Amino acid sequence: MLIQRMYAWRGLLTEAPARIDDHPNQITLVASRSSDLFGTLTLRLDAGNGINAEELYPEAIASYRNQGARICELTRLAIDPAFNSKEVLASIFHLAYIYARLIHGMSDLFIEVHPRHVAFYRRMLGFEVAGEERICPRVDAPAVLLHLRLDHVDAQIKAHGGTGGASGKGLYGHFLCEQEQNGLLRRLRSELAQQAA
Repeated sequence: MLIQRMYAWRGLLTEAPARIDDHPNQITLVASRSSDLFGTLTLRLDAGNGINAEELYPEAIASYRNQGARICELTRLAIDPAFNSKEVLASIFHLAYIYARLIHGMSDLFIEVHPRHVAFYRRMLGFEVAGEERICPRVDAPAVLLHLRLDHVDAQIKAHGGTGGASGKGLYGHFLCEQEQNGLLRRLRSELAQQAA
């Protein structure tokens, strides 16, 4: 419902999806306070069945895959404007990074965004344009393919994580510091091991 409401507000998605696709290589992260959900972001790993961005940008994705990249994508980002802050965005992006990079060993991240959001992702997280503007049928709106090497995120967290934005490096100052990140990683790995047992 949050995805539908936030996308419709921007004129992107006019019908609520019947359900969130249930893929074994996909995880949907949520931000909430008590029972109030105010943010969501889906991470999809490429495990032989592809990623959504290949529908519009098959050549671009194939070029990275052919170079040995282990790819993943972010989709369905929705943050309620009442809670939209750098801290919320940084928290949900950092958690997606932990799952993608540190738990699953992904090397390259993609996201399709509306052209008006390209500058934000470049400035705040270091994404680069990987595919020109096209019309995305999933939201019936223009999209641009962005790419981010996850080793860039490694370096940004090492240099700026936990500084609270004092470094002026986009969202990375609002990410956890490495020590906090590693503590969270241990807890997540423990929970995943318990679920698998």
